[in-house]
Parts: sequence; C-alpha cells; structure tokens
Amino acid sequence: MIETVIALLMIVNNEIKEHRIQLSMSECLKGKRIASRIIDDNVEYQCIKSKAETESNIDGSKSIRKLILE
Repeated sequence: MIETVIALLMIVNNEIKEHRIQLSMSECLKGKRIASRIIDDNVEYQCIKSKAETESNIDGSKSIRKLILE
C-alpha cells in the first residue's frame, strides 16, 4: 500500500541504510536527537515526510518496504 509517512532515516556515507515509521514529526525529532548523541562523522539522521510503500507485519504494525522520494 502506498501512503504518506513520517520516517526517521539513518544515512551512512550519503546512502540510506535504515528507515523507520514514526507517529509524528515531534516523535521523529525526539528519536533523531537521541540517536545523534552517538558521535560518528559518517552517520547522519534525518526526519522526512514522504510517500512510501508500506506493508503490515504479523503483529499489526507497519513497516516501510520502499521510500518514494520526489
């Protein structure tokens, strides 16, 4: 299913390595602040609002299969 989501991205060497759906932009920014406390020059965290192809997990939660960056 394609829908608009707020995602926290982990970018390593200018490549998206991980993405997680967040409930709101404020929750995303909170997670970004916590993750950014670990200092590493090659890792960057970013919150985005984007369309994504999602799937439902067996426990009822949703995860991102593919980001649709425009």
